[in-house]
Amino acid sequence: MELDERKSKILKAIIQTYLETGEPVGSRTISKYTDLNLSSATIRNEMSDLEEQGYILQPHTSAGRIPSDKGYRLYVDSLMQEKQQEVAEIKDLMIEKTNKMEKVLKQVVKVLAANTNYATMITGPSYHQNKVKFIQLSKVNEEQLLAVIVVEGNLVKNQILNLKEPIDDEKILKLNLLLNTQLNGLTVQEINLGLIARMKEQAGIHSQVVSDVMDAVAEALDVEEDVQVYTSGATNIFKYPELADSSRASELISAFEEKDVLAEMVKEVENEENTGIQVYIGSETPVSTMKDCSVVTATYELGQGMRGTIGIIGPKRMDYENVVDNLKTLKVQLDTIFKKT
Repeated sequence: MELDERKSKILKAIIQTYLETGEPVGSRTISKYTDLNLSSATIRNEMSDLEEQGYILQPHTSAGRIPSDKGYRLYVDSLMQEKQQEVAEIKDLMIEKTNKMEKVLKQVVKVLAANTNYATMITGPSYHQNKVKFIQLSKVNEEQLLAVIVVEGNLVKNQILNLKEPIDDEKILKLNLLLNTQLNGLTVQEINLGLIARMKEQAGIHSQVVSDVMDAVAEALDVEEDVQVYTSGATNIFKYPELADSSRASELISAFEEKDVLAEMVKEVENEENTGIQVYIGSETPVSTMKDCSVVTATYELGQGMRGTIGIIGPKRMDYENVVDNLKTLKVQLDTIFKKT
């Protein structure tokens, strides 16, 4: 028998409170910390029904309730369904936003090339400081588990874990709850040794599973997305005699056409702590093919760890004041534009 909406909300509140505190949960706590707007008496009646149906238990020493395995199962199944729906909705939204974003970026880089008379590039925004969104363990066979790890930006990593000890479905369920409760929303920098030690202790004989999942999480959070680079104004290079030499110009044009060199340059720039406007002159430039140029870059940030890079490539005698002014203006405009898309 399916639970009605009110019972489902009360059960969810009981489980979430118990996961946070480890203490049996009473009706007064539920009435205080949820948006149900129900009296303690009404909540007690609903909790009594949930107990009769086997979703919660009453420890013999307490008036509060704790979730049963059946309650945990319903909670996790509902959670997974919600997450799958959320991922599907976000994926559709991201496809729509990506199409709009691509048009905007192509227009921006074209205008920038026209305003400066130099070669220009811009990368699509990508995630930095990825956060854990969801982890799901499921049994493949008696000796293996499949760990599915979803991180911010809806990047998904699948990892097969080899088991050293037999594990039943209820233990897998509790490990799923442990991992999601402790790791949801954390970046790799926030996952410290103390947290891992506590999780391993709670996992008991299956502490190795936690260790293996943490290794997979670290890899998933460290994944580098393919950098999408948009360019314009490459032929502006020929306006400057010092760059118009056939071999130099050919190298620069190739870099703009193939974009691999630009992608590598962006990674070098993004590894630096300073995310403001950076000026690289001659041999200071991150890539050797641009040693006869000056490169000016800026990072635009959209919040939640999402950012991209704008770059202008020209001769060493470029109009630095004009370039810096254009980049400063563009950083502000991009922030406004992307908040509307």
